[in-house]
Amino acid sequence: MKEKFTAVRRLTDNRFLNLYEMDALDQKGQPFSYYFASRNPEDQLPLKTGEVPKNGIVIYALLKEDPSRLVMIRQYRYPLNDYLYELPAGLIDPGETPGEAAAREMKEETGLSFIPAEGVDPGFTKPYFLGAGLTDETSTSVFGYADGGISTAFAESTETIEVLTVDKKEAVRILREEKVSLRAAFLLIMFLQQWEEDPFAFLKNVTG
Repeated sequence: MKEKFTAVRRLTDNRFLNLYEMDALDQKGQPFSYYFASRNPEDQLPLKTGEVPKNGIVIYALLKEDPSRLVMIRQYRYPLNDYLYELPAGLIDPGETPGEAAAREMKEETGLSFIPAEGVDPGFTKPYFLGAGLTDETSTSVFGYADGGISTAFAESTETIEVLTVDKKEAVRILREEKVSLRAAFLLIMFLQQWEEDPFAFLKNVTG
């Protein structure tokens, strides 16, 4: 594929997220400036490597003792100056698998332990891009069960989190009335379609 840019420059030097300026080319070959954010090291930008990185995870966790309830969080988000309904999520540390990151983040944000679901089609657990108009960040969905007692004692000082366990009725209310992250919204819609006798059937019965 012919490249549609001639140069990329990093404009910031932050630990978790940086802004880049691209000398891009339009359909007629005319130059213009394009800006995007990335969590990836400068030498590992997807536009340079052609690879799909594994940046973060979002956790779809049903309560082990009551699979009719989904673990959610209500978290303060600084860019919004407001609380957002989300699913537990976080970044994948170097050397971690998505499953290991999910177990760590679940414990940090909710106090619960995470037990991965079995037999999930790999097409549902690969990294997907979040908002390619703004960033090259990816997120991997991790599915399973949560067990233990709820606690926010492990959360970082910059995180203001309320842990929730919601049934389908509450999920509908949240979708209709609250501010919700896009990842959580789509996964809540999936939650509304789950079968009580086999909660993860929608991840296994794949045709094609």
